[in-house]
Amino acid sequence: MGEAAQSPGKPPSWARRRAARGVALVVGATLLTGLLQATEAAPSQAAAGSGSRTASVTVDSLTPRIPVKGDSVTLAGRLDNDSKSAITDAHIGIRMPWGGALSTRSAIKNASSRNGYSNAQDGDEIDGHTVAVQDIPAGGHATYTITVPVSALDLDDAGVYQVGVALDGRTKTDPTEHVVGIKRTFLPWYGDATTSSTKQTRISNLWPLTDRAHIAPRGDTDSQQSPIFLDDDLTTELGPGGRLREMIDLARNLQVTWVIDPDLLASVEFMTKGYRVAGPGGDVTKTTTGTGGAVARQWLNDLKLAVAGDQVIALPFGDTDIASLAHRGQKVPGAVSHLKTGTTLGLTTTEAILRGAPTADVAWPVNGAIDPSIVSVARTGGAKRIIARSDTFTEGSDLNYTPNAARPIGGGMTAVVSDATLSTAFTGDLTDPQKVNLDVQSYIAQTLMITMEAPESQRNIVVAPQRMPTVAQARAMAEAIHDTSPAPWVSPVFFDDATKAHPDPDANRKVPSSKAYPNSLRKQELPTDAFEQIQGIQSHLNDFVLILTRPDRVTVPFREAMLRAVSTGWRGDPSGAKSYRDAGGDYLTELIKAVYIVSKSALTLSGRSGTIPVTVKNNLSQPVKGLVLRLTSGTNIRLEIQNADQPVTIEGGHTRTLKFQTTANANGTVGVAASLHTDNGKLYGEAVPFEVHINKVTDLVMLIIGAGLLLLVLAGVRIYRQRKRRGGDDSGEEDGDGGDGDDEEDGRDPGHPGDPAADTGQERQEPSPTGEKVDG
Repeated sequence: MGEAAQSPGKPPSWARRRAARGVALVVGATLLTGLLQATEAAPSQAAAGSGSRTASVTVDSLTPRIPVKGDSVTLAGRLDNDSKSAITDAHIGIRMPWGGALSTRSAIKNASSRNGYSNAQDGDEIDGHTVAVQDIPAGGHATYTITVPVSALDLDDAGVYQVGVALDGRTKTDPTEHVVGIKRTFLPWYGDATTSSTKQTRISNLWPLTDRAHIAPRGDTDSQQSPIFLDDDLTTELGPGGRLREMIDLARNLQVTWVIDPDLLASVEFMTKGYRVAGPGGDVTKTTTGTGGAVARQWLNDLKLAVAGDQVIALPFGDTDIASLAHRGQKVPGAVSHLKTGTTLGLTTTEAILRGAPTADVAWPVNGAIDPSIVSVARTGGAKRIIARSDTFTEGSDLNYTPNAARPIGGGMTAVVSDATLSTAFTGDLTDPQKVNLDVQSYIAQTLMITMEAPESQRNIVVAPQRMPTVAQARAMAEAIHDTSPAPWVSPVFFDDATKAHPDPDANRKVPSSKAYPNSLRKQELPTDAFEQIQGIQSHLNDFVLILTRPDRVTVPFREAMLRAVSTGWRGDPSGAKSYRDAGGDYLTELIKAVYIVSKSALTLSGRSGTIPVTVKNNLSQPVKGLVLRLTSGTNIRLEIQNADQPVTIEGGHTRTLKFQTTANANGTVGVAASLHTDNGKLYGEAVPFEVHINKVTDLVMLIIGAGLLLLVLAGVRIYRQRKRRGGDDSGEEDGDGGDGDDEEDGRDPGHPGDPAADTGQERQEPSPTGEKVDG
């Protein structure tokens, strides 16, 4: 149905109701308590779609959000008939409780969550300002707009007032006129408080720019090519309508403190220089060219303009999950050092890209939940301030106002306790206009209530929202900040300004115990074996880089990958986190195995001495050094190796063959092993075993000797026959060979130990031919 028209409604009785209010208050607490119990019991017993729950009323807009004298307030929304019969003779009106302004912040929460209508808590209708509504059939709906002058709302002192938008009408089950649906919101009213001694509340709103890891842990790290992205999703996020694009556009004209993960900045900067994207399933062997270079450049340029003049907090690179590190990683030696590395890298990365002076001494654990171990790890990582939240860092019951956010907690650390109600104001699905409107209005009301709790004492409040708000959530956040900032009771400030305030003497300074840490958050933490796996990768990396001539090509990308592996962004995705770690470990193994000894088949050693050639292959794209090729014999009595250790240097993508001088002492088969070792004596890769067959006198030599003797015999027989033909009467002299009969073996230069073979370039890893003979 269409929008209802304004109608004059019933004769005015608002003034009489004000007088009646005073009489009602005099009746006494007992009568009022009984009335509250009776009126609250009725709605709870009513079935859905009946009584004051017959219809659903939404408040999709309220303008102005902060009215002043002379204004009129306009509310608009939708009416849905949830019952099985029509609603007739209906109208929309405004109801306000008798008690005036709400007195506490919890009263705002209670009113927001209450369902059904209670005359004692919702009050009477403001006469003279109602809007007639056409009949709404069963299951039907209508829209409404109602405007009420501020002067009719009976707004007395400064404070937050509950406003109920109620639909009155008749139904088949109840033909009398009654409330069939109601929705409540809040109206902040400051009046003439600006002329009093009321002091503004200083509010620091944090604006997070974080995202999950996008760069793959594996790629062409040692060739200094651009990194490989797991996907091209950042192109969408950075482009028009994307979440990260919206985060900049929404906050560019707001006074906020930017909280940035430097890994996001580094990833976007890589995109501006050209990048590759992994194939389906993260296949880095089938990459395609990334398409987001242009939007990445635009986004970075706009970010630099947006943060100019604002405070920027640089998180540790990768946004380290401090709570996981504290609860699970401390058990693994060396794991905590990643936080300090991330803090340093985060600062330098942010400085280099944004060209500013970011703040890097702030730790922000998930949801602001802290305990002593989290505080200790944060301090070890270089933090001096840690962002907590008031739902886990609770105040004592004797404190009846919201204290300053900052307070010392010992050890040179300051806890900055963000306001939980304001920090969690915009969560869940905010695609519903009513939810956005009510959440924004409630946010504004809460800020005024904070001021009115102790109006003569200035407070400094910090708002720390969720790390990765959706576009809808970010828009609601921005709207709330924008509409609250000009309010006379609020003064927007940066994070540093809010944390410099003198701490309230009655504010809680005791860090919650480990037992108080929320179980729901503990279940999302990275497991201990994740940190053990990461430390194992780091240990292998430390050994590997000893042989590299350009270690930075490997250490830098692997350092960043390991920091991404402990990111807060993995919460809720344990399988993704494990896959990321596994990919990093597998890739390092591949790099290590790229330098190897070419496998050998059995060799034959003829004679007493000879050389054994061993080939080493380097499939890396950079030269390697600091390796020693060692040849060991299982039976030194049979085979002695004179130059068993030889240094190796190989150009990238090449092979080198080294020769080992050996001496044989006895025939037989000897087991030999070739192995690579680093300068510090650690085995590099796997040893390659092979066999050497030793023949001091070979079959070939025996054959030659036998053939020689046969020739001599044949020659003798021939001479004898020739002489016999000549008559047998000769003098008997015989012609003979005057030689000495010694056979000489051709010798070959055994070569020089360690001489490289000719540069073979790239080749496949394959064994030497079967039956290979050793140079002798």
